[in-house]
Amino acid sequence: MKAWYLLYCKPRGEARAVHHLTLQEIETYLPTIGEEEKVKGQVIVKRIPLFPGYLFIYFDPQITSVARIHSTRGVGRIVGCKESMTTVDDNIIHSIKMREHKLLSELLPEYKAEGAGSDELPVTDIEFTPGEKIRFTEGPFAELEGIFEEKNGDKRCHVLFEIMGQQKRISVPKKSIKPI
Repeated sequence: MKAWYLLYCKPRGEARAVHHLTLQEIETYLPTIGEEEKVKGQVIVKRIPLFPGYLFIYFDPQITSVARIHSTRGVGRIVGCKESMTTVDDNIIHSIKMREHKLLSELLPEYKAEGAGSDELPVTDIEFTPGEKIRFTEGPFAELEGIFEEKNGDKRCHVLFEIMGQQKRISVPKKSIKPI
């Protein structure tokens, strides 16, 4: 039976894995977020993977060989226990897709209309301490909680976030979190 699985990719191999899996007619989903970047004095929004090094695939292991997927360029392995692969609930995928769509539809027109010519975008002045509990206020993780780890420049920070039973470190805009 077809189900969603989490796929670990080789370093910076998400796009390559998506391309080669699509050629094999395997459905993929690579969630992305917008990241601000200054280019020649203008702020642009670049889409980057939400979970660097990971993507979701939808297939039936009874029909498509797992060995074939593992041997695909850019692919590391399917995440799961040693003997069996762990499926990802359809509701989780749907929720991520809805939040990603909402985020992109809200932010990208705003950046195109106002932000393209500005030098800087407003950033929260709140100072966080390592280990402090935070809540996401916007983006695909809105209303979920994490732990502040450290600053990453003036506008971004690293947050520890638990997903699928594993704690992952993600880089997020500082303006998208608030202390609890």
